[in-house]
Order: sequence, then C-alpha cells, then structure tokens
Amino acid sequence: MTPSARQMWGRYRACHPYAPEAPYECFHFCDNREDADMCADLVVSGIKRATAASVAELELSGMRQPVVGDVSIVTRWDGKAVAVIRTTHVEIRRLDDVDEAFAMREGEGDKTLAWWRQAHEAYYRRALAGSGITVDGDLLIVCEQFELAL
Repeated sequence: MTPSARQMWGRYRACHPYAPEAPYECFHFCDNREDADMCADLVVSGIKRATAASVAELELSGMRQPVVGDVSIVTRWDGKAVAVIRTTHVEIRRLDDVDEAFAMREGEGDKTLAWWRQAHEAYYRRALAGSGITVDGDLLIVCEQFELAL
C-alpha cells in the first residue's frame, strides 16, 4: 500500500474498529492513467458504483473473486488513495448478459450498454492478450456493485 492508502485505511479502521487489518484490495481501475484517474473521480463523485473484471483475468493474476462485504481502497494511477469502497453485490454473468442497468451503475462514458460493451471488450482483449482466452459473449464477468464507505 502507498502511504496515502495506509493513511486512508487507518482513518477507515478508526471509524470501523472491526474492519480487517488490511483491505481486500488497494487498486486503480483500468490499464492506463487517463481512464484510471477518470474512474477514481467518478467513484468520489458518486457516479461510479460498479466494476466488471473478467473471471479469467482474476484467475490469471491469482486474485480471488470479490464477495459482499469486501472493503477496498481506490487509488488514482499514481497510487494516491481517493476512496474506500464496500462491495454490496456480486454476480457472475456472461459478457452478452451484462445489461443496460449495470452499464449505468458503472457510470463511465455515456452510460449506455453500447459504450460499455465497446470499452470493456477492448479492455478484456488487452488484459487477456497472450493468454489464449477468447473474448466473446461467453466470457464470464464478475459484475461487482459497491458503495462509497469513506
């Protein structure tokens, strides 16, 4: 964790004494600075309330899937902590089964399903490049919803 993430986690634990010693994850969204910082700003402003990793990318990185109640720190690309979020709902869906309501909860782009599909399919292709995993309508997606906790 970066110093700002440790400080934010300390503030969170001061208000929530039964919180775990460490967050589930300390992370930035996306795979580039511009999108990561934009998503962090959307979380802080209350617009972004969901995220969608593929099951395959989590498995390849050795991460477990999130569960309801997980608490994570969101950072900007440079590691500066901006928010603590708490997972409120997790559902595994096929890529083709992600719906407009979920796209709106993600809060990115123009908030339409068409925009969501285009942006996320491109991301999944980059994230899974070289793995031999096909990005198609059957790709399993972890549709995670969260609330701002700090």
